[in-house]
Amino acid sequence: MILFIEQLLNGLQYGAFLFLLASGLTLVFGIMGVINLTHGTFYMIGAYCGALTVASTGSFLMGLLAAMAGAGLYGLLVESAVVRWLYNRDHLYQVLATLGLILFTNEAVTLIVGRSPIFMNIPPFLEGSVTLFPGLAYPLMRLALIAVGLAVAFGLWLLVNHTRFGMLMRAGADDRQMVDALGVNMRRLYMSVFGLGAILCGLAGVMAAPLLAVEIAMGERILITTFVVIVIGGVGSIRGAFVGAMLVGMVDSLGRAYVPQIFTALLPYSVADTLAAGLVSASIYVLMALVLLVRPYGLFPARS
Repeated sequence: MILFIEQLLNGLQYGAFLFLLASGLTLVFGIMGVINLTHGTFYMIGAYCGALTVASTGSFLMGLLAAMAGAGLYGLLVESAVVRWLYNRDHLYQVLATLGLILFTNEAVTLIVGRSPIFMNIPPFLEGSVTLFPGLAYPLMRLALIAVGLAVAFGLWLLVNHTRFGMLMRAGADDRQMVDALGVNMRRLYMSVFGLGAILCGLAGVMAAPLLAVEIAMGERILITTFVVIVIGGVGSIRGAFVGAMLVGMVDSLGRAYVPQIFTALLPYSVADTLAAGLVSASIYVLMALVLLVRPYGLFPARS
């Protein structure tokens, strides 16, 4: 039972982390219609800005602000210099341009900080573990990541559904020409949405930095999983991104804990180990396939 609860918490933590990345991506993809492969690089920029700032100042709060500011400013630069000219172009142009930006960003960061990974210490006020009940102590840093993910989910729900900015985002996603004809500056709106997505990536980067190594191309490894999340949840839906992230987090966490045990009990160890590793790696893609068989547009598509 303790293992099960611990894996549920691990799944919740991983899901909260994925939601921070997927929420911005689903807004950009669903509202602006842009396939932005550079989304992962904003996460990397945020992690580097946060880790370097904490190393030089010793303040996690300064690192948090630097991560969101650095990722947000780079996102605005990318939007104004490249993405803005691709809104009305075919998705192939968007893929090629943002893929080129990935290569450019990785090389630029390498020239500035080098290829050696950077390790960020857990801030003092988040060190240690919390005893949830006898026999289960869970790291405070991971609980903080869960809390941040839930807070961002609630904040985005309020923003999208109960503010004028959210109303304009939803209207622009449905009929950009009509909203533009009513006098709304769509260029500024799109820039704001793109910047918001980049800021959320920076937040994800600085929250994950104490748990992972900060290194070149760290964003590409998580980008595919982030796309899986928004496909499962439904493109353009914050609620879908949240549910999809939690499902992927739980499937991945529980699969890593229990699939090897099940296969070992049924098959010889040499065979069970290989099959279990392959199934665990493919589990989220199996989940995506099953969801799309029942709901071809995802669980909660913004527009059915």
